[in-house]
Amino acid sequence: MKKRKGFTLIEMTVVLFIISLLILIIIPNLSSQKDHANSVHGNAMVSVVQTQIDAFEDDHSDNNVTFDKLVENNYLTKKQVKQATEEKITIQDNHAKKD
Repeated sequence: MKKRKGFTLIEMTVVLFIISLLILIIIPNLSSQKDHANSVHGNAMVSVVQTQIDAFEDDHSDNNVTFDKLVENNYLTKKQVKQATEEKITIQDNHAKKD
């Protein structure tokens, strides 16, 4: 009889077990990283909106800043306003807040 080269069933089972363990460790970590990235993005958008509100207030003597006024005066783009709206960012008393 010739001896065949290859993996035994036990070796394959051990390899699949190790791969499964690695996947179980990696997937929850990826999920938490995505949540963290979304949180950082939301905070950055609040900062951008607040900076533009402050710039608008410095240039105009208007105490009622809205997204429409910021777009109209080229402080924010429509795309930025759309992203801010999706992030549930509002302007209250000339301050950007995330709900």
